[in-house]
Amino acid sequence: MIFRRSTFTSTIADLETGVRARDTDAAGRAFDQLQKTFAKAGPDEIGAGAPRLAALLPEVPLGPRSMLAVIIGACVERGADPAGCAPAVLREVGAVLSEIRAFVDQWVSTGGGELPVVDQQGPSDEVVARVGASAALAWWTLQQWEMAAVAMLNDQNVRTALSDRDELLTDALSLYEATQGDLKCLTYALLVLDDEPLVALHRETRTGYLLRMSGLGDNFQLHTLLAGELVGGGQVPGDAPSAQAVAACRDVPGFIQTTGAFNLVTADGTWIWNEGTPSDITPVRDTRLVVLDKPPYSRGWDAGRFFPGMRGSLTLERVLPPEETESWFADVSPAKDFHGTTA
Repeated sequence: MIFRRSTFTSTIADLETGVRARDTDAAGRAFDQLQKTFAKAGPDEIGAGAPRLAALLPEVPLGPRSMLAVIIGACVERGADPAGCAPAVLREVGAVLSEIRAFVDQWVSTGGGELPVVDQQGPSDEVVARVGASAALAWWTLQQWEMAAVAMLNDQNVRTALSDRDELLTDALSLYEATQGDLKCLTYALLVLDDEPLVALHRETRTGYLLRMSGLGDNFQLHTLLAGELVGGGQVPGDAPSAQAVAACRDVPGFIQTTGAFNLVTADGTWIWNEGTPSDITPVRDTRLVVLDKPPYSRGWDAGRFFPGMRGSLTLERVLPPEETESWFADVSPAKDFHGTTA
């Protein structure tokens, strides 16, 4: 008898056969082999195999489906085209969010209490009895689905082409609050702005700048890049971040210690926290506007990307002439302190 050496490609074929024949044992063996052959798969195998796995995703039973989604996400991280994988993965994520909402609602209606801690043992009989098997399984696999979703959303084309993004974001925001932060990564990924204009006004020098941002996961990243463009570019006074810190916020792996150059505030004087996202910046006349004030105290952080697989971009498009700058300042309130009191 001649034994075929298992490869990533041949294992995908075995998995397709087993799943579509409803042969649980064969599918299980192929799935185990898939995880073993993935590490040795070459770029061509990864690129060709990822969309086949994505197409198979809805036919895989609920249990292993989330792990298959993680493998698809890993394929994308290794170079597979996310466009061929994202629709199937994100469609499943939408369904899982609906199950998580049902889980949370049922948990509250049956007595509430601390949400169960996910472990390798799987949901207990008590949890299943309270919320139902599918909702419990969704809760237990939430982290895997979030990982897979973020792998897709790292790509700007996926983010901009996602037709039901608003619906996913609404569900994620609601559940982020209900689960006390368990969906932070997915929520922040769905909040990412792309090709978004940003007006920055430097209060001390009464100067203004039009910038454009894409792929910024949080305001630590935005703050660092603003200082890199404006202080590092000689536009405004202050301490510029190092070139290494700026690069880490764009596309270089790792984190570099830096110190804040500004206090970021909205037009009405509300502080913009670095822990938030650029979507927190309130639009003025349909354009997001940030005011750059002197930092009230020294703040340092590790500059880098909230999403290591997502390329960040902030570019200075033009320096605003004085007349245009003053027209923007007309919509700006005086600076406020930490407590919201006018300084």
